[in-house]
Amino acid sequence: MTTDTSRRQILGGAAAAVATAGVSGPALARRRPYRVGAIGCGWMGKVDLYALMQVAPVQIVALCDVDQHMLEDARARVMAFPDSLVTQTRQPELYHDYRKMLAGHKFDIVIIGTPDHWHALPALVAMKSGAHLYLEKPITLDVREGQALVAAARAHNRVVQVGTQRRTTSCHIEARDKVVRAGLLGNVGYVEVFGYYHQRQKSFPPQTQPPAYLDWDFYCGPSPLMPYHPNIHPVNWRSFREFGNGYIADLGVHMVDTCRWMLDLGWPKRISSVGGVYVDKGSIATVPDTQTAQFEFDNLLMSWGNREWGTIPDGPAGGWGANIYGDKGTLRIGSVNYVFEPVPGQGQRLAGDMSAELAAFPNDKLLPSSDRQLTALTRSNMRDFIAAIETGGRPAADIEQGYISTSCCILANMSMDLGRGIHWDAQQQRVIGDEEAQKRLTRAYRAPWIHPVASG
Repeated sequence: MTTDTSRRQILGGAAAAVATAGVSGPALARRRPYRVGAIGCGWMGKVDLYALMQVAPVQIVALCDVDQHMLEDARARVMAFPDSLVTQTRQPELYHDYRKMLAGHKFDIVIIGTPDHWHALPALVAMKSGAHLYLEKPITLDVREGQALVAAARAHNRVVQVGTQRRTTSCHIEARDKVVRAGLLGNVGYVEVFGYYHQRQKSFPPQTQPPAYLDWDFYCGPSPLMPYHPNIHPVNWRSFREFGNGYIADLGVHMVDTCRWMLDLGWPKRISSVGGVYVDKGSIATVPDTQTAQFEFDNLLMSWGNREWGTIPDGPAGGWGANIYGDKGTLRIGSVNYVFEPVPGQGQRLAGDMSAELAAFPNDKLLPSSDRQLTALTRSNMRDFIAAIETGGRPAADIEQGYISTSCCILANMSMDLGRGIHWDAQQQRVIGDEEAQKRLTRAYRAPWIHPVASG
């Protein structure tokens, strides 16, 4: 397939996809492409760029990262990307400091794909500057940051789509409509969310000086200035509570959000969790290697379980997914598939997957193997994001939904740390009857960074 032929085919597919999403006057009718900037150009930052370039007319104007190698690699990949709807005629400008990037350009869209501890501050500046936002999950590292993001999105009238993905993927929409909404599950009383992939790093090289191409002080940002060990960056920051909230907020937030959406759940009224480092005690990683959590909704219990050791279970979802149990059957949800298993004698087995979307863009095979499935998963989220911008509506993974799902995971960690359950007042957005827990809704920021407040 030639580049020109590929682009014509993709243009037609993208126009149809955007129209299907409910846009009156497709995004492709714009007089000019959306001007896009990306903050955080590692794994998910590049995936988000690929997916957006495939489904909407965009010009990648600028890129920002504290790792110069990441920046240069991202720019090269953007310029060489074969499936961009719009030819990238000018190389993106490169920035070390997100504040300078946002002050130097007028963006329509900003993508934030940094580690979790760096989500809130750039997001607030981007929205204030006039940009709509594609924000990776989990949206923040503490609850108060999330409240500030929701307030800012509403005050500035910005579309903010969160990268939880599965509210827009075809097979998960099918599962919601054909199984949950059709009543095939009967009465649902229990939801089991799990992640058994081994992601917690067992060992790290000795402490050393950061490489010259990486600004480690800026990388740590508002979090404590940690000693630098090779292999923390670019992927294994997830092994540290200083940068993220562990695998409950990395893998778990996806499926907590998916099940909340499918079952139309809001906030849990009580959250509890236990866990710790029980097996891999030799690592400097600060996230637990074993954790369970419970989220108590009205008439329904949701649980989370993960362990970073042992065998990975078999089944439709493999090591990461969710099971929704009803008295008439079970819905098993995987990252890119679902299976409905009825109680014997009470219906037909149903199944669906994302095979059509995974095959829709043949050039995906040219991407690194770790990016292919994620790019396919993200495309539908980007289509929905553009549709919301075009119509002025709320996206499927709106910032408020991302805030609820993220906060569930943060509150679970808080319960684990405190050794007691957390009672949550959804109306007042505060912890009930536990002032120590209430204070922990806000994490300490390292100077000179200042924690945001929900002022809009």
